[in-house]
Amino acid sequence: MTSSKRRARIVKSLRTTGGVASVRDLAERLQVSESTIRRDLTRLDRDGELIRTYGGAALSLRASVEAAAEGALSEDPFDVSASHDMAMKEAMAARAAELVADDSVVVLDIGTSTSLIARKLRGRPVTVITSNVAVLDELRDDDTVRLVLLGGVLRRNYQSLVGSLTETALRQISADLLFLSCTGVRASGHVVDDMAVEAPIKQAMIEGADRVVLVAAETKFPGTGSLRLCSLSDVDVLVTTAGADSRTLDFCRQAGGKVITA
Repeated sequence: MTSSKRRARIVKSLRTTGGVASVRDLAERLQVSESTIRRDLTRLDRDGELIRTYGGAALSLRASVEAAAEGALSEDPFDVSASHDMAMKEAMAARAAELVADDSVVVLDIGTSTSLIARKLRGRPVTVITSNVAVLDELRDDDTVRLVLLGGVLRRNYQSLVGSLTETALRQISADLLFLSCTGVRASGHVVDDMAVEAPIKQAMIEGADRVVLVAAETKFPGTGSLRLCSLSDVDVLVTTAGADSRTLDFCRQAGGKVITA
C-alpha cells in the first residue's frame, strides 16, 4: 500500500469510528508499525486533514462536519475509477476543453474534473499552469503542451501543491482562462470551498486569470463548504450537469455568466 493511500484510509477510518482513533488501533487496522502511523498522523495534521492528539488523532472540525454531511470518505479522494459520476465529469471536461483556444494560457485548479480537462488538452498548442499533480501526470510526456507546475507543499491525499510558495508564484502569472473547482455553489451565488489551505490558492488563481470557468457538477448545488472563493458574478462561464439547481443557474445568467450543461 502506498503512503498516500494509507493516509487516505486513516482519514476514512476516523470518519467511520466517531472521529477519533488511537495509534495502536490504526496500526492494527492497517497492519503497519505504530511508528509509521505516527509519521502519517503528523503529516495529516500538517496538511489539515486531522488533529494530532496524545496517543492518536481526531478529525478536524471541518472534516467532522463534512463527514456528517457526506458520509465516509472513499479510499482515495480522486479515485475516479470507482466513482459513479465519472461519465458526468468526462462530459464536463469535454465541454470545458472546447472553450480553450490554441496558443492560450490556461490555469487548471485541483480536482478530478480539471485533470480530465488536461487529458482533453493533450496535443494542443497551449500553456497549462497548475498546482494539480494529477495534471502533471496527464501532460508530463506531451511535447506540444507547455506545462508550468507551481511550487509549494505537496498534499498527497489531494494531489495538490499549497502554501506561500504557490501563492507567490501565482501572483506572477497572467492567464487567459482559469478552470476553477469548488465544493459548493450556494443559491445566494456564493462559490464556496471547505479546504482552508486550498482557498487562498484558488483566490490567487482567480485574480490572475482574464476569464473564470467554474466546473461544478450538479452535486455541488448547494454542496458543502463555508469558505467563500468568489461569487457567480465573478464567473464568466459555468460548466455543469443537467441536475444542477435551476434557480442558481438563472442567478449565474442574470449576473452575466454563460451556463453550459454537459
